[in-house]
Amino acid sequence: MDPDAGRQRSTLRRIAHRAMIERGLLPDFPSAVLAELDDIRATPAGSSGGPRDMRNLPWASIDNDDSRDLDQLTVAETMPEGAVRIFVAIADVDAIVKQGSAIDDHARHNTTSVYTAAEIFPMLPEKLSTDLTSLGYREDRPAIVIEMVFAEDGALRGSDLYRATVRNSAKLAYNSVADWLEGKGPAPAPIDAVEGLAGNLRLQDRVAQRLKAFRHEHGALDLETIEARPVFDGDVIRDLEAERRNRAKELIEDFMIAANGVTARYLKARKYPSLRRVVRTPKRWDRIVEVAAGYGATLPPQPDPGALGRFLAERKAADPLRFPDLSLTIIKLMGAGEYVPEFPEETAPGHFGLAVKDYTHSTAPNRRYPDLITQRLVKAAITGSSMPYGRDELTELGRHCTEKEDDANKVERLVGKSAAAMLLAPRTGEQFDAIVTGASVKGTWVRLLHPPVEGRLVHGFEGANVGDKLRVQLVHTDVERGYIDFQRVD
Repeated sequence: MDPDAGRQRSTLRRIAHRAMIERGLLPDFPSAVLAELDDIRATPAGSSGGPRDMRNLPWASIDNDDSRDLDQLTVAETMPEGAVRIFVAIADVDAIVKQGSAIDDHARHNTTSVYTAAEIFPMLPEKLSTDLTSLGYREDRPAIVIEMVFAEDGALRGSDLYRATVRNSAKLAYNSVADWLEGKGPAPAPIDAVEGLAGNLRLQDRVAQRLKAFRHEHGALDLETIEARPVFDGDVIRDLEAERRNRAKELIEDFMIAANGVTARYLKARKYPSLRRVVRTPKRWDRIVEVAAGYGATLPPQPDPGALGRFLAERKAADPLRFPDLSLTIIKLMGAGEYVPEFPEETAPGHFGLAVKDYTHSTAPNRRYPDLITQRLVKAAITGSSMPYGRDELTELGRHCTEKEDDANKVERLVGKSAAAMLLAPRTGEQFDAIVTGASVKGTWVRLLHPPVEGRLVHGFEGANVGDKLRVQLVHTDVERGYIDFQRVD
């Protein structure tokens, strides 16, 4: 065995810490946060949840297998004429993390949890994010409930937001729930343990699929990228596993998209500002048109999410293997998301990818600071209290959150590339099947079919175009910088 293998996770942790600091992120909690944390106790049940006690409903969380920072619970209720009422409960993090506290200041600085291959750097201390502010199994917790009524076709018919006390009756995981929903496996044990939960989840799934179809009919884009997660055996990296979308992930995704839109409109209707999540109309639409033309498709000269959505759907059906790479190209050309404040009597740009005008981030306050900002605005709107943030402060927070999100993404990508380089280092000289994912004056990039690793094609790139299948040979890796180099094999 390689004597350095046992130090692989610690090496990646060191790289992650270095990358965090280089990007101006704080990898460790300062002493002021730890001192404040010692004095925090759980919020007594019902003390800050508000007038509604909703603990009797069969709430359930669906998240990753190892997730403990549970931000949301869902439950459904049938109504006349095929309509369904969906409840989404969001952890009331603000009940414990007070604005201006040392814990809040740290969260405000980083603005997000950073999920690297070897270590998670949580936005909030684990005593909070995985316990006291998490919607943990069988724990009574204060929450903001987003209530939505959907017609049989998926159209929103009514909504409301209010404070309540909730209790998680089942902690579920995406993959096992998806296998059950898709008929590939049995119901997970926690589902069978709660009376009526199986039927409730199938009802939620049906509504989520309607919402997805409704969104796409109205121009929302269906994009799919490959995200590879390192698989460790102890401290040794053994493989990279591609994370795939499934029915359970879509269920939560569709409900959260709907809840974020309802939250934005709730604030707007009550003349409160909001921090919008914006993806502007693409400035490089002409290049998107060129990309589509390369596949024999014609897009209109002006940005049109509906036309782009139809093109993407056709390509996904025609060539699912290359679709993630096309998706990534379109995502890059659309541009990154931003946090932009919208004030009463003003209109912020919408979200081009979701084809909506009103959209905020509100459903993950344990791990995203913009969601905690939104939660404070919502609680003020519910009670008619004064604004928790001034105009200039909210504008600056939007800019800062956008910047730090970009920094966090770069840290996660770097550590992911270092992990991939670490995995492939012993295989230098081996040959692999690959697909060209990028070709420009800046360089040519390829993705291996397995493991799903991307690297630079440093020799034999002449004439290579995006989508080409190639045989390549690994020639060099650099773990510290996350470099992986290949050459073409004729």
